[in-house]
Amino acid sequence: MPRPAADWMAALPRNRLLAEYSMWSADLIRLADDLTRITPYADILHIDVADGCFAPAFLFFPDLVARLRDQTALPIHVHLMVADRVLLPQIEQFAEAGADLISLHAENANAGEGLDRIAALRLKAGMVLRVETPVTEAAPWLDRLDMLTLLGTAIGVKGQGLNPAAASRLQEAGGLIAATGRRIVLAADGGIRDTTVPLLRNAGAETVVMGSLAFGAPDLADRMRWLHGFRKRTGLD
Repeated sequence: MPRPAADWMAALPRNRLLAEYSMWSADLIRLADDLTRITPYADILHIDVADGCFAPAFLFFPDLVARLRDQTALPIHVHLMVADRVLLPQIEQFAEAGADLISLHAENANAGEGLDRIAALRLKAGMVLRVETPVTEAAPWLDRLDMLTLLGTAIGVKGQGLNPAAASRLQEAGGLIAATGRRIVLAADGGIRDTTVPLLRNAGAETVVMGSLAFGAPDLADRMRWLHGFRKRTGLD
């Protein structure tokens, strides 16, 4: 089974904007073809998982992740948008399917148990905040995280515009991360457009979750040259 190197997260480039490719925006009829097309450009594959309860969609399942794992050594980031009662079983199932990084939500009442389970499975751990959740809700968990993702739109709905508070929230999160002295990747998810990427990068985002911006690009190589042109901000470690 292909897997990224054990130190894949530490090896991610720090001098440019990273690209997570959201498989929700791939052509689901031709998923393998799209995977082949994006492999030269993606830093991370992003898999949204939704149970129709925590988020208003049904998205992706362990068997699909297992098939992707069979085909790629790219890091797989599973974003769990699921209710408390299924969070722990879902962590187990997606770990078995081949996830490298699993993110749960700060809004999950059993987030601590979830992070315990991720650590026991020796996977990278992430946390996601809904757009209406105060950024400070992540503070108690930062010493256990490898990635912190801020949603810039309402959860589980495609095609929305970026929330006006997205940039200030990223800046606030960046300050919390800096205070820990730890390497925690700060991610922006939702409302990722050619007009919003510069704003999000300047606010401190280290990676953006790309949907139609990548999969709908007429020239993907050109689009990635553009994205990689957003280098490290002055003073950003």
